[in-house]
Amino acid sequence: MTIFSPGLFKHPSRSYSIVGVGLLGTFTYRHKYKINRVSFSSSTPSSYYCRATLSTTMEEVKPTFDSDKAAVLVNELRKTFNSGKTKSYEWRISQLESISKMIDEKEKEIVEALQKDLSKPELEAFLSEILMARSSCKLALKELKQWMMPQKVETSLATYPSSAEIVAEPLGVVLVISTWNFPFSLSLDPVIGAIAAGNAVVLKPSEIAPATSSLLSRLVGEYMDKSAIIVVEGAVAETSALLEQKWDKIFFTGGARVGRIVMAAAAKNLTPVTLELGGKCPAVVDSNVNLQVTARRIVAGKWVCNNGQACIGVDYIITTKELAPKLIATLVNVVEEIFGKDLMESKERSRIINSFHFKRLVNLLEEDKVSSKIVFGGQRDESQLQIAPTILLDVPEDSMIMQEEIFGPLLPIITVERLEDSFAMINRKPKPLAAYLFSDDEQIKRKFVQNIYAGGMAINDTILQVTVPTLPFGGVGESGMGSYHGKFSFDAFSHKKAVLYRSFAGDSPTRYPPYTPGKKKQIKALLSGKLLNIMLALLGFYKD
Repeated sequence: MTIFSPGLFKHPSRSYSIVGVGLLGTFTYRHKYKINRVSFSSSTPSSYYCRATLSTTMEEVKPTFDSDKAAVLVNELRKTFNSGKTKSYEWRISQLESISKMIDEKEKEIVEALQKDLSKPELEAFLSEILMARSSCKLALKELKQWMMPQKVETSLATYPSSAEIVAEPLGVVLVISTWNFPFSLSLDPVIGAIAAGNAVVLKPSEIAPATSSLLSRLVGEYMDKSAIIVVEGAVAETSALLEQKWDKIFFTGGARVGRIVMAAAAKNLTPVTLELGGKCPAVVDSNVNLQVTARRIVAGKWVCNNGQACIGVDYIITTKELAPKLIATLVNVVEEIFGKDLMESKERSRIINSFHFKRLVNLLEEDKVSSKIVFGGQRDESQLQIAPTILLDVPEDSMIMQEEIFGPLLPIITVERLEDSFAMINRKPKPLAAYLFSDDEQIKRKFVQNIYAGGMAINDTILQVTVPTLPFGGVGESGMGSYHGKFSFDAFSHKKAVLYRSFAGDSPTRYPPYTPGKKKQIKALLSGKLLNIMLALLGFYKD
């Protein structure tokens, strides 16, 4: 799309007529300026044309994607869905194949966009974004026919003779609101599930990762069916306009504050939601572990994983007072081995996403009762949006860093006398999206799984649970609701319709009034579950 900027015009005393053309299949609405007037004309909702006449007086123009245009968009998508186009196996497969082709052909551009938004190292971008999305797509292509097949189920004697099945049907027109920390994979992954389930989809990528958002807008328009799959770019105004519409499902990934706004908007239309949020994900470390392996896996789940900006990343560690010094020393060695002695010069870590989050993290570090607890790291450079991997020891539990999700490269370590004391500490906080335990004690493992409430867990590792497609990924309580990944993504965007089949044979007079004493005995016998009573009822032994 043409981006309008007053600085592009060298002669402000003249008038210019400029045309901005939206990419087919996408909506790209940006905050623009005009002089005098801006007029819009549209023949279809997926292609907008803007003509601006410029003079010398600048005035701010409100975002062009408002509630009215959002309503037009949803209505057009609903027409597509109601036509039955998206429900066919062939359409679903063709769109999934297009996504797979898009990822393969545009890998370099995807890596470049992630570099612009987050300075993601190339290998990290490939593993956490491209490979994750590609794997989800390939699994859906492989399993879709099986997922779509009706599931045969047993029937009860009360309906004999009969058969029954559960049919997975698409929900309709769905909205996916994505986030900025993994802006490619966390945008496409739910979209893959929505397409596999046969829905029409609107994707709203995060404006905080503008390069990836713009790339998704362009690529989806180029590769996908623009009558059923649309990208809407923008910020609060555009998201608000979308949330005012009636959807058949809203899938949101982000923070709890916005999650509440999404859920409130959905409640007005009784729209079901999946909320993928976050929380303070703990890692409990026992004294009987292989410290080197434990440290490497914690570093991988903290700083290698988007520099701590991950909803499933390790937020804090709990260990015993005795083990803490050894654990810290091993963590420091591993960090320097991976990122080098000069942590601020490392090119192997993503940067903090923006100045707002940089300042938020600095405020956590500079709190009076926290700043003296730094035992490693703490260096920062706002011009580069970088904070070194930082370890803190025994910060107060009522400090800000222990009350809110850190979402950055700061790692508090809390010590306890007995490892079991960590359970109560974890459960005092809202239920996290993930919880981790490092231990060789089978009894501790069982207690951890049974007594710690969390969306998911990994024992003796971090974050890898999300790579297992046969496991659901989702939160509980304040860390979210609903789940996805693999078939769970298909299920998240499907309605499981119960279907009972009967013939005209076997129509028993027992079910119809008048209900005589004999009929009541017969009904009780049939429902008793006892074979003799059932046989007697069927043979007509219960009569008035």
